[in-house]
Amino acid sequence: MPPATEQVWTLGSLLDWTAKHLAAKNVESARLDAEVLLAHVAGCKRIDLYGMRFAEVASPEIRHAYRDLIRQRLEGCPVAYLVGRKEFYGLEFKVTRAVLIPRPDSEHVVVECLKVMKAMKEPRILDLGVGSGNLAVSIAKHLPTSQVTAIDKSPDALAVARENAAKHGVAERIRFLKGDVFSPLGANETFHCIISNPPYIPDGDIPNLPIGVRNYEPTTALAAGADGFAVFDRIIAEASARLQHGDHLIVEIGSPQEAPARVRLAAIATLTLAPTIIDSAGHPRVLHAVKS
Repeated sequence: MPPATEQVWTLGSLLDWTAKHLAAKNVESARLDAEVLLAHVAGCKRIDLYGMRFAEVASPEIRHAYRDLIRQRLEGCPVAYLVGRKEFYGLEFKVTRAVLIPRPDSEHVVVECLKVMKAMKEPRILDLGVGSGNLAVSIAKHLPTSQVTAIDKSPDALAVARENAAKHGVAERIRFLKGDVFSPLGANETFHCIISNPPYIPDGDIPNLPIGVRNYEPTTALAAGADGFAVFDRIIAEASARLQHGDHLIVEIGSPQEAPARVRLAAIATLTLAPTIIDSAGHPRVLHAVKS
C-alpha cells in the first residue's frame, strides 16, 4: 500500500497506485480486484470510483480498511470472500468460507435445468450439495411455480443458502435438508429434475490447485476421492430411483472427467445420456441424462 507520507490520497490515486502494485505482484485481474475492494470499503459502486468520487480524499479509515484487504488479497484470499458476495446468473449471493465461490461455468447447470423444466406446471427439483444456494435459488427465482429441495451436509453452508434464499424471495419454495447426498429424503420421494455441482477434484490434485482455492475454499466441497468420482458415483447410483420416466439428471463435471463420467452414466440402463454441455471456454462442463 502507499507509504505514509504527506501526500493527499484521493480515491482515484489510491486506486491507480494499488492496481499497479497488484499487477507488479502478478495478481490476476489486478485492476478489477483493486476496484472491487476499494468500492467495498468506500461503500459505493465501482463506476463511482471513476465519477463523482474519483477526486474524493480517502479518509484514514478507508485507507486502513483498504490496506488490510489488499494485504489479504496478496496472501491469496479470493476477492469474493473479502467482500462477502459474488454474482451468479444475474443475482448477488452471500459467500463465506463455508461455501464454494459460485463460478460462471456452473450457470450451465441452471440454463439446462430451466430449459427442460420451463414448460412444467409445478416442477419438483432436487439440488444435491447446495453450498451457497446459487443453483437452487437461481432456479427457484426463474421458475416461480417450482418446489426445490436443497441438501448439504454442512450446517454452515445451509445457513448461507437460507440467507440467500430469503434475500431473493424464494425461501418459502426451497426446503433445506441437512445430510449427505440422498440420505435425508423420504424413501419414495421423486423429482422431475435432479441437479448437482458435486465435489470432483481427485484428492491428489488438491495441493496443486491455485492458492485461493486450496487454502480458502472448503476442501470437503472440492475433494472427491482418489479418482474424483466418489460423490458422482453415489449420485448416479441412486438418481434413477428418484426419477420417473422422462425426468432429468443434470450434473457438473471437471472437464478432464468427461469420458469416464459418460462411461459411468452409460452403464446405468435406466438413464439415457444427452450430448455433453460445453462451457464458454470450450470445455466439457455438464452431463445431462434422462430417465428412460
